Amino acid sequence: MASDKDEQWVRLVEDFRPRLTERIKVEQVLDHLQFIESDLKEEIRQKARTEGEPRAANVLISAVIRKPHSPGWFRAFVDALVSADCESAADYLQDNIPEPEVEADNDCCVRLIQILCPSLVGMKTDEVCVPCYSEGLLTEEDLEIVKTETAQRGSRNGARELLRRIVRHRPGWFSTFLNILRETDHNDLYRLMGGSSDIDKQNSDEKLSSVKDEPTGSQSASESCDNSEPMDISTCEDTQDMYLSASPESTQLSSSLEPSVPDGADPIAEAGGPDKANIVLRDYQEDVARPALEGKNIIICLPTGSGKTRVAVYITKQHLDSRRAEGRSGKVVVLVNKVPLVEQHYSAEFLPYLKQNYKVERVSGDSQLKISFTEIVKKNDVVICTAQILENYLERDNKGEDEGVKLSDLTLIVIDECHHTQKGGVYNHIMMRYLKQKHSNIRLKKQQKEPVPLPQILGLTASPGVGGATKMEKAEEHILRICANLDASKIMTRSLGEYKKEPMKTTMLVEDRKEDPFGDVIKKIMNAIHDHAQLTPTCDLGSQNYEQWVVQLEAKAAKEEDQNVRVCTAHLRQYNEGLNLSNTIRMCDAFSFLNQYYEEEMKKKTLPDQEHTIQITDTERFLFSLFKENKRELQKLAENPEYENDSLSKLRTKILQEFSSRKEARGIIFTKTRRSAIALSQWIQENPKFADIGVKASYVIGGGDQSVVKPMTSAEQRDVLNKFRTGKVNLLIATTVAEEGLDIAACNFVIRYGLVTNEIAMIQAKGRGRAEDSSYTLVEVKNTGVAEKESVNEYRQKMMDKAIDKIRAMNQVNYDKRITDFQIQAIMEEKVRMTKKRQKDVKTVNPADVKFSCRSCSTHVCTGEDVEIIENMHRVNVTSQFGKLFNRTENTSLVERLLDYETNGFIACKKCGQRWGSMMLYRGIECPCLHVKNFVVTLNGKPISKCTKWSELPVKFPDFDYAEHASYMAQCSDDEETE
Repeated sequence: MASDKDEQWVRLVEDFRPRLTERIKVEQVLDHLQFIESDLKEEIRQKARTEGEPRAANVLISAVIRKPHSPGWFRAFVDALVSADCESAADYLQDNIPEPEVEADNDCCVRLIQILCPSLVGMKTDEVCVPCYSEGLLTEEDLEIVKTETAQRGSRNGARELLRRIVRHRPGWFSTFLNILRETDHNDLYRLMGGSSDIDKQNSDEKLSSVKDEPTGSQSASESCDNSEPMDISTCEDTQDMYLSASPESTQLSSSLEPSVPDGADPIAEAGGPDKANIVLRDYQEDVARPALEGKNIIICLPTGSGKTRVAVYITKQHLDSRRAEGRSGKVVVLVNKVPLVEQHYSAEFLPYLKQNYKVERVSGDSQLKISFTEIVKKNDVVICTAQILENYLERDNKGEDEGVKLSDLTLIVIDECHHTQKGGVYNHIMMRYLKQKHSNIRLKKQQKEPVPLPQILGLTASPGVGGATKMEKAEEHILRICANLDASKIMTRSLGEYKKEPMKTTMLVEDRKEDPFGDVIKKIMNAIHDHAQLTPTCDLGSQNYEQWVVQLEAKAAKEEDQNVRVCTAHLRQYNEGLNLSNTIRMCDAFSFLNQYYEEEMKKKTLPDQEHTIQITDTERFLFSLFKENKRELQKLAENPEYENDSLSKLRTKILQEFSSRKEARGIIFTKTRRSAIALSQWIQENPKFADIGVKASYVIGGGDQSVVKPMTSAEQRDVLNKFRTGKVNLLIATTVAEEGLDIAACNFVIRYGLVTNEIAMIQAKGRGRAEDSSYTLVEVKNTGVAEKESVNEYRQKMMDKAIDKIRAMNQVNYDKRITDFQIQAIMEEKVRMTKKRQKDVKTVNPADVKFSCRSCSTHVCTGEDVEIIENMHRVNVTSQFGKLFNRTENTSLVERLLDYETNGFIACKKCGQRWGSMMLYRGIECPCLHVKNFVVTLNGKPISKCTKWSELPVKFPDFDYAEHASYMAQCSDDEETE
């Protein structure tokens, strides 16, 4: 446990952190610090190279002061500064070490401010912060932050920020601050802190000697904290007791100076800042947390931006504290459903508040684990991870493997965005294990046997939704099922009262283009294709129904080996997407998309090492010629702004209005596809009107590779979001990846551009506008029907709120009965599902009975006998016969480096150019990896109607024999050298 002296050194280093970061030579100092791990040193060096010395120095300081402290760490740090020629930095620390008595007195003053915080936050922050800056209690940066906090979140939050910063100064600050309160006419607060209205500034520095005898505080408390004359510690403690007894509200959760900022703090600043021992909760947050503090399983349902995560941190801390007080260990796992949320919750919430007393760690697919997840759970008190990681290790334990995790190892599970705890979701898989054990424990108790301990469950959500219900009873049933899946004894929600922020909502309807010559040309091309393939569409071109019709037609044609129809449907899908893009973004973006598609298709028909075409059918030749004939006209029309869509004009008007009418505008535009997000960002960046009013745009899209558009890595997402938080980007264009969970900084306008999904997404999107005067705008886009869908979602939201109220009003006995019924039903359904899965997992089909043909030209490729599986995941064909059937194309954008393998190129049919999969380098052996969706699969001569995943095939492929293949390759290499 850290000593008081260590805490003194930590505060000292924190006091001078801003100056130290400017003077530390990172590389040299690291060479002299032996108590920092080599991995962390390398990470800090890398940060210095990529982000500069100050950022790296900030991380270095955090590493130096983190717990547990090494013996003599402070002296070693000072010596390292001297040895690295950073004497000026060392002098700051050596010359400012206060005497123990003075430091103790200063601690009492800090405690007094903490106790009186509920009253002090009523000060006129704008009037107090300027003299605090003039007197040196605030730096220029501090002043700017306090002013910003006051402007954006109100005077009380600004006051909390001011208090938090002044108490970090050297002893002597208290008397200065007291005089500032008197000079700014805060006489009530001046007297509350021990000051007297009839004494002057000189008298305020005299020693407070009669606090015990005069509880009214007639003499100044400032003298106890001025380093000119140490005070009696017991006197200060009595002063604290006096205020504690006189002010009951000060004993509640608001005893910390930390501002009550819900999800949205800067992770970098938070992680590098001082420990936050206490947590401030608002009244509604305290209310919803209460049952969880009693050990009950609950769901907390509060709007986005209302501080659900902060409540979860508080509950976690109280859970660990209470177990520690009882002499028992606690183990908390926080589950999230997206990788970026792991770092967000770790850096901005759980670590700053818990690191003082507990070990906190995070694990995700991005983590470079040095030890197993099992060991991380053992060695830490709180682990934040993606739900799939926990599920994987629960399954390992279920299979009897050593490296597994049991639910009984955990004492609290926090489930973020818990409305996803439904059929098929990973949250539900985890909770199904919980429910099975819970009901098994009931039997064990009846048999007078010891039940297996289970963790407490805390679910967090902004909206459980109604599951598509149209009637109230179905909405109630949907929410009750989620409660049952989470074994929640209650669903807790409350009005936010004065903290509620309801954005001003507007809907911008659009008119059809009077003329759309660009779209007319695309439709003319599509109709020509219909005639060529003898197709008769049953719905409007450009609609979602048309898209579904084409997809079904393509699957049928591939199954029946009708290559003419199959290739026509592939091209029709692209033209349909082009129509949608021309209705959503610029015509030039739609043209660029189509042109790029045809350029790539032509590349597929050309061998990488020879300038001659592969096989081109008459239909393909017709399609290529059709685009070529219309290309020039499409390009010319795309460059004419006269025919742009009305949606884009409405969006332009709205952006200009928001940035012209606000002093500091910051907003998010939600759009449907990755391609439209990128194109909108580019459109804004290229438009000088936007630049003139200070618009700085960027985009953030998802990280999955299911789209043809290159995904964003987690690091790229974090970089954009950090720029948005700091103001380097003030307009974010995002897909739905930013709607749910991701902690987007407070912004004052949200625009949903042609995007409406369900009521959950609507509530999440609205919640991103967190500023006092925020607006929420819906911009209609042709063929999306967003205005109508939004009305439906608003109706469902009202239904959801009523359903929650009815559930909360239920008699607890009736509620428990319904929950139990749903749980038993879920367990029975799970048993049926597992039985079917086991039957499906019995791979009885002979691999030789499965045949694979090229989806494009129907060329026979191989049988199941030629396929092997690597790590129960990658299906590869390394036979020499298969190698003669495909061409290999290098693609650096595809590179994906993982543990023992990497993918660095595509493989495609030598005959028609259809892509078959990727080339994978597995531990030095090149293995063509097949993607089953690119083939027509037949079983015993009959085509399988739907086969897009390998798991859908009832075939067990043999494991890849690495040793055999490596030996064969080595032998071939020896033979070549002999020759």
